[in-house]
Amino acid sequence: MNKDTITGFVLIALVLLAFTWYNQPSAEQVEAQRKQDSIAAVAKESAEKAQQLANQRAKAAQDSAQQSILEDTTALFHAALNGTSEQVVLKNSKLELTLNTKGGTISKAVIKDFKSIDGSNNITLFDGKDQQLNFMLAGKQENIVTQNLFFTPSNISDSTVTMTATASNGGSVVLNYRLGSDYLLSMSVQVNGMAGFFAPSYKELELEWNDHCRQQEKGFSFESRYTGIFYKDTDGSTDNLPETSDKTETIEEPLDWVAFRNQFFSVALISKDNFLPNSTLSCRQDQKGSGYLKQFDARMKTAFDPTGAQPSEFEMYIGPNNFRLIKEVEQQSAFGKDLDLEQLVNLGWWLLRWINRWFTLYVFDWLTGLGLNMGIVLILITLLLKAITFPMVKKSYMSSAKMRVLKPKFEEATKQYDKPEDQMKKQQEMMSLYSKYGVSPLSGCLPMLIQMPIWLAMFFFVPNAIQLRGESFLWMDDLSTYDPIIEWGTNIWGIGDHLSLTCILFCAAQLIYTWFSMQQQKDQMVGQQAEQMKMMQWMMYIMPLMFFFIFNDYSSGLNFYYFVSLFMSAAIMYTLRKTTDDAKLLAILEANYQANKNNPKKASGFAARLEAMQKQADAMRNERLKMKN
Repeated sequence: MNKDTITGFVLIALVLLAFTWYNQPSAEQVEAQRKQDSIAAVAKESAEKAQQLANQRAKAAQDSAQQSILEDTTALFHAALNGTSEQVVLKNSKLELTLNTKGGTISKAVIKDFKSIDGSNNITLFDGKDQQLNFMLAGKQENIVTQNLFFTPSNISDSTVTMTATASNGGSVVLNYRLGSDYLLSMSVQVNGMAGFFAPSYKELELEWNDHCRQQEKGFSFESRYTGIFYKDTDGSTDNLPETSDKTETIEEPLDWVAFRNQFFSVALISKDNFLPNSTLSCRQDQKGSGYLKQFDARMKTAFDPTGAQPSEFEMYIGPNNFRLIKEVEQQSAFGKDLDLEQLVNLGWWLLRWINRWFTLYVFDWLTGLGLNMGIVLILITLLLKAITFPMVKKSYMSSAKMRVLKPKFEEATKQYDKPEDQMKKQQEMMSLYSKYGVSPLSGCLPMLIQMPIWLAMFFFVPNAIQLRGESFLWMDDLSTYDPIIEWGTNIWGIGDHLSLTCILFCAAQLIYTWFSMQQQKDQMVGQQAEQMKMMQWMMYIMPLMFFFIFNDYSSGLNFYYFVSLFMSAAIMYTLRKTTDDAKLLAILEANYQANKNNPKKASGFAARLEAMQKQADAMRNERLKMKN
């Protein structure tokens, strides 16, 4: 087994994509599916209209109930149900939060010094009704719903404010806010003088939190792919709702935090006393062109002290998805928990995350600390990875080169085994020759298997590196999104509404690299292997086309990295081929053969097991032939 055979095994998953394309439905099946989809669309539209009608009725009932409360002068918070909406601003050098006295919670969040999609230098994460946080308390005779109350602000400064809604009995609901120096907001909910308002066993505060997540980047589909609801169990595990479909889940475990995350920015709500089991989280997709990505809804409960002795405390992270920054902000938390908020930065699955966490991040931080352009940083990372893996690549290549120069001898030694029933003997003879020449068909496996996780790790790292956001290089205006050479405004299935130049370059480099690989395989395949290789070639050559449909909407930074990586791989392969002296290599192998032909080394490991299996299968075949005769 040689390097390129192993490459084929590793790329089986990608070949399956080609197989899926090859087996795409016929025109009749497509038409049948279209009709079925039309029926489903009509059903969905009817359901949506029914839901809208139900929502309208519910809102009308709510408005009627609210009007009744407003007219009920005996209601405990009757005075607080009427008032004038005012705004209070908390700000530091990085964040500006606007609180509305109607509801007493944040109505607008602006993250400073990040370029927005409209060209301004600040990101408006949400504004107005985009996001609402509502606290609800159930009394013995009436309920308290903070979004209906007008609060009176006091203790106002750039970093603090106290919101108070006063009851007719002298009691009050108090919301306290304090903004730190970075992106962390501390807040608490507390009642004073209202112990008799609640049932003796009442100890829960209910929260209703929703967010209409704004589109912040140019690529709607790509940003939406990285936008979702994340949460952390108190036992330490972090999870999220599916990011590509509508979903509502009830989380049975208690939670430390819940976060609404888009590709590069997040809002995370942290509870000191945890969110109680059975929180309900919901995510719904928005349509392209709406200016929004998704609708998030969360309904949770936490501990509450009706005597007012202890407030219900929360912290809210409102800021960029920057791994190092989030780690620093976590240290400012007053709750003493291992929040693990850096999980909001998607670094991949367990092995890939480990590579990115303990290698890629450090290299990236070191290079960016030098003040280099991000495009140069990606090139240098590629060069470093190629330098690290070069010894393994060279070893893998030399294994293939040995197989190539020995090909005529293998063909000569096994030419008598032409019949199908002789294939097992042919394999045994080749294993014997491998041993005598001192080569291993498996020597190229490990290098390829080591390189693939690194290649895949960058697939997760680059699209989530906020440092690339808004950074230009060469013709690329923004390395975090696609770089169109042409746009046509109409979405075409599988392509979108543009052609990305870096994606085209990446696919071209993949085609060149595949051609080099095919040539190398052609030079070393023997007998039936060569025939099988011919059947596989078209699958290998179609992979760049499959990559185009997958990566045309991906970030130019990722496509550029893959382009540079594959170009360098092809250059390394070409250089090794040109600098390898086949005659000298064959002479070395012949010397090994002369030394080992009378005392061949015993096969070990997988090769030994393979040889044993071949002998066992051969013995079973001979036994069956004897029984037939």
